[in-house]
Amino acid sequence: MSNAPRLETPRLVLRAFVPSDTAAVQRLAGAIEVARTTLRIPHPYETDAAPAWIALHPDKWKSGTEAHFAAVRKDEGDLIGAIGLMRTEANPRIAELGYWIGYPYWNNGYCTEAAARVLAYGFAEFSVDKIVAHHFADNPASGRVLTKIGLRHEGVLPRHVERWGEKKDLVLYGLTRDDFNSI
Repeated sequence: MSNAPRLETPRLVLRAFVPSDTAAVQRLAGAIEVARTTLRIPHPYETDAAPAWIALHPDKWKSGTEAHFAAVRKDEGDLIGAIGLMRTEANPRIAELGYWIGYPYWNNGYCTEAAARVLAYGFAEFSVDKIVAHHFADNPASGRVLTKIGLRHEGVLPRHVERWGEKKDLVLYGLTRDDFNSI
């Protein structure tokens, strides 16, 4: 289906999304708690959104522009979220890290575990020189994930985006390959 690698962490398998993931993506990404913390996940999450999103991944993998992983628990085999890298248009040697974890799986360290592995993959195999990420200022848990994996706070963009009629601050993070290699 794609040339996506299979990555592992102590508790997770990070693999390509497959059509059979549709129901889990629909349920988890469709939760208001998840959509509220992300810039790109709509709410309500339309019925055809999950299969359409999954169907885009193979071409993104093949072109090398995006790397989307399904985060799956090793013990239960259940999909718990998504994590990935997307090369920036301004500079393809920079990738943005993005993720969401289903609400039932919050506060278990899964996001940090997956993000640390994808960060290493990004520098070693996705061949970028810098990885950036952002979160809404009112979602400090996402900032904790980013600092735990070594990203550095780079600033705040006040009232930078509008989400559901509300102006939101974006908190920016980044890490260069050189800084990653010195950690």
